[in-house]
Amino acid sequence: MEQQMIFSVSEANNFIKALLDRVPQLQEIFVRGEISNYKLYPSGHHYFTLKDAEGAMRCVLFKGNALRLRFRPENGMKVIAFGRISVFPRDGAYQLYVSELSPEGAGDLHVAFEQLKAQLEREGLFDPAHKKPLPRYPKTIAIITSPAGAAVHDMLRILRARWPLTEVKLLGVRVQGTEAPPEIAGALRYANRYKVADLIITGRGGGSIEDLWAFNDERVARAIYESEIPVISAVGHEPDVTIADYVADARASTPSNAAELAVPDRNDVRARLTALERSMTKTEESRLSALRERLTALERKRVLRDPMAFIADKRLLLDYTQKNLASLAEKQVGERRQRFAALCASLHAMSPLAVLARGYAVARKANGTVLRSADEVTVGETIDVTLGRGSLVCTVNETRGENNHGKKL
Repeated sequence: MEQQMIFSVSEANNFIKALLDRVPQLQEIFVRGEISNYKLYPSGHHYFTLKDAEGAMRCVLFKGNALRLRFRPENGMKVIAFGRISVFPRDGAYQLYVSELSPEGAGDLHVAFEQLKAQLEREGLFDPAHKKPLPRYPKTIAIITSPAGAAVHDMLRILRARWPLTEVKLLGVRVQGTEAPPEIAGALRYANRYKVADLIITGRGGGSIEDLWAFNDERVARAIYESEIPVISAVGHEPDVTIADYVADARASTPSNAAELAVPDRNDVRARLTALERSMTKTEESRLSALRERLTALERKRVLRDPMAFIADKRLLLDYTQKNLASLAEKQVGERRQRFAALCASLHAMSPLAVLARGYAVARKANGTVLRSADEVTVGETIDVTLGRGSLVCTVNETRGENNHGKKL
């Protein structure tokens, strides 16, 4: 009989979790339903159940994702949840881990929006590292929008009022309808191909999700991402967020706000220049004041008022220094003479000549070797004897040896 594998409860739960985690369709899934049993815990996590007429599913929305909600979930609200389905091993129940939640009112367009958003985010089109800084003082701005809309007139008015030095080029396109996305994308590529500006603003005024849908088109998103010129997205009003806003280098809440982001306010620049001018003037005045004080101090110096007196002072200082050097040299010479005399006395006391002068003699063999024992010579050998004064040449007639008591051996 084949032995059956026995799982513990936790092993079985983890095995089921691993199976579900390997199903791609369950890792990015949209679920439509009605919220019930909604609870917001002190941790900031949201727990609720999605249900329809025939079933229910447990859901969790963690705090990090909940902070991005643009509405407050309530029981009975119909929503579309996006996330992944997995098993919580502790209790063995599967649940939907929600990453995004939106009211169902958006319908299929919202589902399409979320699907494209998730796809482009995975590809890195929203990566902050790819976003380019806006030029501080743009020379030329290209506005890609409808020439007939109110948004372009608002932007032109604000740009002229804030920074009239900037040249504005309008690339007119449709911003609504099926023809709008290719026209917007084409204008973006045209502006880059011919380097018509060093900053681009693209957008339109507010409207419904259908009105703004051209800026949720994948072609427009990729054209913005590929743009070498920085792009400001200015679509709709503050609550409206499009795919173009995520991809652009900067997002403006409105077209008017885009114009404010694009250029500095000349009044602010003028005020800053005035402040810098005052600061520079104050700094120069302080520097000149310090130079005047230094000049006054130099004018008071005796060397400038009476140069000969300065020379006389230096001459006195030189005489004083010379006298001190002479005294120091004399003192050092005297000390060295005394030391030399002492060293000479010590050397003389240890000199062999001094010993000879006291009556001693030094005997040497013919080759100059000093004799220290009678055994070192033989009878008849000639030796040289050095005295205190002069020397003798002697012939050895007899050798004698003595012990420590002076007795003959």
